[in-house]
Amino acid sequence: MPAEWEPHAATWMAWPHHRSDWPGKFAPIPWVFCEMARLITQTERLRLIVSHARAREDAERKLAHSGVALSQVDFVELPTNRSWTRDYLPLLLTRGKGARRQLASSKFWFNGWARYPDWRRDEAAGQAVAEQLGAPSFVAARGGQRVVLEGGAVDVDGLGTVMTTRQCLLSGAYPRCRQLGQEGVEQVLHDYLGAEHVVWLDEGVVGDDTTGHVDDVARFVAPGVVVVAAERSRSDDNYAALRRVKQQLLRAKDARGKPLSVVELPMPRAVVFEGLRLPASYANFYLCNEQVLVPLFADPMDRVALSVLKELFPRREVTGVYCRDLVLGLGTLHCSTQQEPLVGKLSAISRSESPGPRRASPG
Repeated sequence: MPAEWEPHAATWMAWPHHRSDWPGKFAPIPWVFCEMARLITQTERLRLIVSHARAREDAERKLAHSGVALSQVDFVELPTNRSWTRDYLPLLLTRGKGARRQLASSKFWFNGWARYPDWRRDEAAGQAVAEQLGAPSFVAARGGQRVVLEGGAVDVDGLGTVMTTRQCLLSGAYPRCRQLGQEGVEQVLHDYLGAEHVVWLDEGVVGDDTTGHVDDVARFVAPGVVVVAAERSRSDDNYAALRRVKQQLLRAKDARGKPLSVVELPMPRAVVFEGLRLPASYANFYLCNEQVLVPLFADPMDRVALSVLKELFPRREVTGVYCRDLVLGLGTLHCSTQQEPLVGKLSAISRSESPGPRRASPG
């Protein structure tokens, strides 16, 4: 599985329609997706899943009003439950190198984060996308059983290192892979994502209904370099857990056996709506071609987070997207995107920011 900073052919998203994810706040959500689409289509194609023809008409109208070039959008009509494409679409891989690099995918089982009953359309949409890509697709299984794993549960450096949390996969309230144990999970990640080494963190952030997705707590930003969410208020519920995660990263090594360089990314002040703590985190940023899209929360730490990421990505445009409404759905930018790697000739940005692709295919 290539690193997210490697060149993309496109970004996959799904037009929002699940109103109960944003109770009382759905009206602004399509416009947030329009802003993401406007930024993404400046440098790559957008493949937008719409549930039916009327949804496509609504999306086209709003996207056009927002200044999105519809010529840069591929509409894919598939029924879905929700818009969190990170978690139910196949994880897209590459096989080979350079001009011979080919696209492939691994499709894990999606079951509504092991807690929600309405997930079957999302799972079917993920399978359909894997088929429509026209590339080799591998169904993730072990011992004759499909393996549950969402894309937000893992982060990769493109060189064989995968980062995840025990809370999500092994020990939390809704563990996806407890029956496999740590060794079994590591074998699955090796077989289906090309992992040579797994960095295990304890847990995710408070308010995350996925119970520990790593993309809210720590992310690779370059080979050997990780940003980690850091809470500065000792009274905050995230303070102790995020300190433990940072210490684990400082002790960790990557697949090459080298210690990780760890950079703190601040947390915003707690975002609460109707008494519910929401998983607001700047770590849920998304890397698209030549850009870093960063969730913002009308918080004093917004500018600090933008500054930290600008230092880490000096050749990319770092842009904030207002997400205080979007996070009511318990996810933000990374959760609602899924990158499709570019195959064939690599771009200049890839050569300048990445040491190049590595084989990441089953076996």
